[in-house]
Amino acid sequence: MQRRQYLRACLGGVTVTAATAGCTDLFETREVASTPPILEDRPERVYFPTHVDGMEMVGMGRSANDEYAVAVTYTFPHRFWRVDATTESVEDANLHAPDGSDDVHLMALVWDPQTQRVLPETGVTIDITKDGEALDEQVIYPMISPRMGFHYGANFRLDGDGDYEVTVSVGAPSVRRTGDYSDRFEEPGSATVDFPFSVETRNSLSVERTTDRAGEAGVPPVMDMDVPLGISPDPASLSGQHHGTAESGDARFEVLSLDSPPAGIDGDGYLAVLAHTPYNDLVLPAMALSATIQRDGESVFDGRLERTFDSELGYHFGAAVDAQSGDDLTLAVDTHPQVSRHEGYETAFLQLPDAMLGL
Repeated sequence: MQRRQYLRACLGGVTVTAATAGCTDLFETREVASTPPILEDRPERVYFPTHVDGMEMVGMGRSANDEYAVAVTYTFPHRFWRVDATTESVEDANLHAPDGSDDVHLMALVWDPQTQRVLPETGVTIDITKDGEALDEQVIYPMISPRMGFHYGANFRLDGDGDYEVTVSVGAPSVRRTGDYSDRFEEPGSATVDFPFSVETRNSLSVERTTDRAGEAGVPPVMDMDVPLGISPDPASLSGQHHGTAESGDARFEVLSLDSPPAGIDGDGYLAVLAHTPYNDLVLPAMALSATIQRDGESVFDGRLERTFDSELGYHFGAAVDAQSGDDLTLAVDTHPQVSRHEGYETAFLQLPDAMLGL
């Protein structure tokens, strides 16, 4: 493999510095390497995975209504864990392990082309055709990975080498929309990208075995993909007062108060909580989160924080409440993030205790 191909394949196109730092002698191709086994005694937190697969960009497109931009990527078939509200531990999660019948793990990223924000909690369907004939159609899973953050993905079986078309259909987000987003994303949209596939090209992607680090606290760096990723914004770049970071297990909650709610919400003040992962600060979506605010020993708020997509704050959990400096805030995760997990995240964000912060 030429050096250019090596750098592209290793860590899926991250910067040269990051790529060469991680590939060293652990680099192999899938022609000679197999997926390492799942770690025994995995920690109940974010951990460094057993391997890091390379990834190839298929293409990008926009929906006809110009509301949605999409990117489609692929890698080797991947194991991942489905999580729902009943999942209390990784043993309860539904493991999807490749059984040899799948050819690729297809992933779709969806974002707003105007603001470059990744869209949360929207239904995504992948439709694959070859030579005009329908091959497969799946509603793919919302999921999080240490290097891509929030995206949609599933394993697919193809029909050998050839030219495919992949149509990504996007539904309207299922969360409250505020600010300039109040009247956007109301209709579904779709975009189609060409997918020339060959087993040889797929097998030229790398797999980096991370034996020396697997299981440690930490994650690989996020990918440099030239497309938006769901990275939580720096609170200093947002309106309002940043009161600090509350922690619940490995979940991090940035707490802000604003003098007035975003457009579309009535009230005199606003509490916004941005949830993200440790290390790479990737957005944690699809939780049920509630808050209690105590002031001078009395409760001034006790209720749900609604999942909200705002044109300035981005994806967050919020409620119209006049939070003030000196208040005592308690955040309760009523339901953990309802997204599938790639390796390194599957044991984390399941048992999340209350988080407390003085405002």
